[in-house]
Amino acid sequence: MISPIDAMLWGVLPYVVLAVFIGGTIWRYRYDKFGWTSRSSQLHESRLLRVGSPLFHYGLLLVVGGHVLGLLVPKALTEFFGVTEQNYHVVSLLMGTIAGCAALAGLVVLLWRRLRTEAVRRSSSRSDQLTYVLLIAVMSVGLWTTVVDNGVRGPYDYRESIGPWFRDIFLLQPHPELMASAPLDYRLHALLALGLFALWPFSRLVHAFSAPVHYLFRPYIVYRSRSGDRVGTRQAPRGWRRP
Repeated sequence: MISPIDAMLWGVLPYVVLAVFIGGTIWRYRYDKFGWTSRSSQLHESRLLRVGSPLFHYGLLLVVGGHVLGLLVPKALTEFFGVTEQNYHVVSLLMGTIAGCAALAGLVVLLWRRLRTEAVRRSSSRSDQLTYVLLIAVMSVGLWTTVVDNGVRGPYDYRESIGPWFRDIFLLQPHPELMASAPLDYRLHALLALGLFALWPFSRLVHAFSAPVHYLFRPYIVYRSRSGDRVGTRQAPRGWRRP
């Protein structure tokens, strides 16, 4: 028998957050297009930014990829392709630890840059500050679950509990008892992630939807020079006078 609190947390709250996430994103795009940006502060400080930004973003991409594989891909599918539970656990533990440490280290560098550079610190809004707190909390607890629950204490097979719970939400067949039986740190990680997604449309995180992915697929731009032409040696167009 599941408690009313667990039913609310794991059966109702995900749909509330999903509605806020979708509705808030649509509202933000319609009424705040000019605020749809990460508000770059590169002009104020670039040395720490060159270190922290790649660490954070590339590490985060690997973390997201691991979550997609672990939550959306059923266990039976990986076993069908010959991936044993032991092999999956080793790869998940190794890559998850590396990606989590890289992303968290990059975020720490970015936060230190924001705190020590006055111009960058002044440009931070309240939503930015709350976003950073949630990011630190989500990533720290997530790294803890990877290293401690899956490493030190032994593997916890979240693909038999958390994975089905996550997929069933989108199938409109929630099973909150699956998440209620998960370890405490996994539940805390999920709650913090829900809070982050609820805040997403109203923070600088919306710029993730504007990532220039199309640059990967656009045709090459070829620049050609005419034979014999040199910079500054061409004749000026007729009717145009040099200053």
